[in-house]
Amino acid sequence: MTDATPEEGHAPRESLFEAPPIAEQERMVEAILFASAEPVTVKELNDRMPHGCDAAEAMVYLRKRYDGRGVNVVRVGDAWAIRTAPDLGFLMQRETVETRKLSRAAVETLAIIAYHQPVTRAEIEEIRGVSVSRGTVDQLLEMEWIRFGRRRMTPGRPVTFVVTQGFLDHFGLESARDLPGLADLRAAGLLESRPSPLGVPQAGEGDVDAEEGPEEGQSELFED
Repeated sequence: MTDATPEEGHAPRESLFEAPPIAEQERMVEAILFASAEPVTVKELNDRMPHGCDAAEAMVYLRKRYDGRGVNVVRVGDAWAIRTAPDLGFLMQRETVETRKLSRAAVETLAIIAYHQPVTRAEIEEIRGVSVSRGTVDQLLEMEWIRFGRRRMTPGRPVTFVVTQGFLDHFGLESARDLPGLADLRAAGLLESRPSPLGVPQAGEGDVDAEEGPEEGQSELFED
């Protein structure tokens, strides 16, 4: 009598190598996240760890252990990272790099993409009511806060734009769904009281990319 072979679709046989204890797997995940400058996905963690490890389960224990500590394990899109606790950010002020403010055109373009992604350039222009200069989009791409999305299945197959994981990480968001709502923006004084027809901050009067170019020696993306 011959041994029966597993049929296709059945669960694979267990590995000949026993996975490390979950406490050791937790330490491995901690070490990888601590040494990584960029957020790391569960798949990337599993690829680095010994065969049979379960990075997702180890992450549950690691998050619980860091809860309430000076640094937290946070989710960034579909990845994970170790970041300073939000309430202790003031302690890092001397180590942060001072950045220049984004111009109004860049802020509005970025906000439209974040709230309406995936969105085409034509749709951005329709929402803002003015033309979007190529320089604004190009520099947002260079900052890696936006990226190209899928092309629309419409005449011309226009490319769309979406925000990146770097954008979410910079603003401490797990996903674009965590962006503040209109009521929160108005309460913070960041949005005019009159309602926006398409759910984003209104473009300022006279702030027209096509009509008013940047001053000499100054990028349109930034303002002093």
